[in-house]
Amino acid sequence: MAEILIIEDETVIREAVMRLLQRDGHTVHGAESVEEAQQLGPLSDYDLILADHRLPGHNGNHMISAAASTPVIIMTSYATVKSAVDAMRQGAVDYIAKPFDNDELLLTVKRALREHTLKRQNAALRAHLDVEYPVTGIVGECPAMMNVFDRIARVAPTDTTVLILGESGTGKELVARAVHEQSERADGPLIAVNCAAIPDSLLEAELFGHEKGAFTGAHSAREGLVEAANGGTLFLDEVAELPLPAQARLLRVLQESEIRRVGASHSKHIDIRLVAATHRDLDQLVEAQAFRNDLYFRINVMEIALPPLRERGEDIAALAKFLLEKACRRLNRPAMQFTPEALSLINQYSWPGNVRELENLIERAVIMLDGGEVTAEQLALPRRENNGQQTTPDLSLEAYFCKFVRENEGGMTETELAKQLGISRKALWERRQRFGLQRRGQAG
Repeated sequence: MAEILIIEDETVIREAVMRLLQRDGHTVHGAESVEEAQQLGPLSDYDLILADHRLPGHNGNHMISAAASTPVIIMTSYATVKSAVDAMRQGAVDYIAKPFDNDELLLTVKRALREHTLKRQNAALRAHLDVEYPVTGIVGECPAMMNVFDRIARVAPTDTTVLILGESGTGKELVARAVHEQSERADGPLIAVNCAAIPDSLLEAELFGHEKGAFTGAHSAREGLVEAANGGTLFLDEVAELPLPAQARLLRVLQESEIRRVGASHSKHIDIRLVAATHRDLDQLVEAQAFRNDLYFRINVMEIALPPLRERGEDIAALAKFLLEKACRRLNRPAMQFTPEALSLINQYSWPGNVRELENLIERAVIMLDGGEVTAEQLALPRRENNGQQTTPDLSLEAYFCKFVRENEGGMTETELAKQLGISRKALWERRQRFGLQRRGQAG
């Protein structure tokens, strides 16, 4: 259990709290003053400190700064709103008034310890990621990727809007996560939205929320995804797919820092940082009046362009090895490695689906194997003949996908197609884009 320090000048209260926490399984130390507490040893040795507000010498609030990362709960018999606010502003994790109920005290202690443990775990995880994967798991040393890393490092600490460009599957969401996790908003939410995966009829209500009765089926008020990102980062993937009415609403959010739910009469202040991404040419869309010019200039403040996998040279083999190790861990498989022929094939392939295609291919190979080596045959990738042309093996996932979609899209919705293929609706949309396979009846 936890190591807890109690600082209370009234002996009866101090000993009663110590006994209560000891019965709950904790190791508890006591002191009559801040000065005596500091003589016991480093305050960082404790998991939690409970300090009386009024003490001889320094008052209990002094412990909040002195304890640094150790959480402090302030106890006081002077239960005024002002003292509570002062303590919380200075960094106390909670506040409890005397005389207090034993169950209430135990619950307050339990909650503070749980939150402290989560913070330590998150800090340890982030430290591990910083060492192992300096930019949130993005692997790469080619010049284009080094430029990406440099731009992330420069823009992340600011609140500047970021536009990430790149083909489907290049890792745009990873870049968005890196920007968020290296920003001042890292402790806030990161809300990721794929604009292409939400039907147009539901998009505005999903993004901006709605009031009860705003439309048929709106039986209660609902917070939108933009509002859910308040205090953090909103990542809009495939932002080019937003219809014009939703673009106008988004522009207002960015200009006014306000959001109005569908059906609401009043706006609400909101504090978000926007990171947007697309694989499409926004300049062309603006020229065709399919994307608002004013919104384009709002989101294109800092641009980060991700190179396609086929242009990343030696990164391809390094990334393949990283993804193989990751897949083995996640799927609880023995460690594996590629044969030289398999690595050669990986380097030669053009990777139209980019990193996502490579990751899916490796995951499938790991599932089918029980360890050992991943061979070229198990990858089932097209090979290059002497004339430089690629030949496709008998097993073509692309051909199967296209055949299945064309044969079944007349009788199935996109959701049903994705379910039958064992992929998400977003993945179905991305593969349609990659293979030029728009649903029949849709405009090109």
